[in-house]
Amino acid sequence: MLHGKVAMITGASSGIGAAAAQLFAAEGAAVVLVARREDRLRELVARIRKDGGRALAVAGDVCRQEDVERAVHAAVETFGGLDAAFNNAGFASAGVRLHEIDAEVYERTMNVNVRGVWNCLAQQIPVMLAGGGGAVVNTSSVAGVAATGASAAYVAAKHAVIGLTKAAAADYGRHGVRVNALVVGATRTEMMQQVIAANPGLESDFMAESVQHRMADPLEVARAAAWLCSDQSSFVTGAAMPVDGGATATA
Repeated sequence: MLHGKVAMITGASSGIGAAAAQLFAAEGAAVVLVARREDRLRELVARIRKDGGRALAVAGDVCRQEDVERAVHAAVETFGGLDAAFNNAGFASAGVRLHEIDAEVYERTMNVNVRGVWNCLAQQIPVMLAGGGGAVVNTSSVAGVAATGASAAYVAAKHAVIGLTKAAAADYGRHGVRVNALVVGATRTEMMQQVIAANPGLESDFMAESVQHRMADPLEVARAAAWLCSDQSSFVTGAAMPVDGGATATA
């Protein structure tokens, strides 16, 4: 599905990003993996290479434009270009009321989830345009289309990701670059497990959000991202695609 493509994946050290890294590589893509935890990235790259895939680790923070620029440059220098990107890095803040959100938490939530996607789009798209086109997938959330009980900062940030996605799709649709978003429901990631460990009662609440009454496996979300990055979705752009077990079907 992704044979011969070069793909950049952020937030790749765990959860959905790590699942996507292995899936994209198995589907034939050369993957450039970006996250802050360099040790995790290197372990993941080693596993992918052991399985015969092509992978490169670039430690960095998507909040820093220079780190994103360095990762895109590495994709071009190492693999010859950039055909696809899965901008998945995110930060979730606790579900407290708006006036109780610490200003520092608000800034971090907006910086990672919004500025991080902005930085990636601004660096990835020019390279894709120069190469004749490409596909970008941004990770949003059910909180990107409704107030879910997550913090107001997170809800605002994930709404903004969908706005950036639609604006970019409109700007570059005639130039061969497609941009879509995933509306992701509750998923059993490392971050989610930490939240549940601190608040055990939340697990049943998260499961109840889905009409399937379960949480997603990270691989299920990664498969949707892989499809949107592939040529099989060639007439899909500007979409906010639910991968939520039907959570938004009843909203």
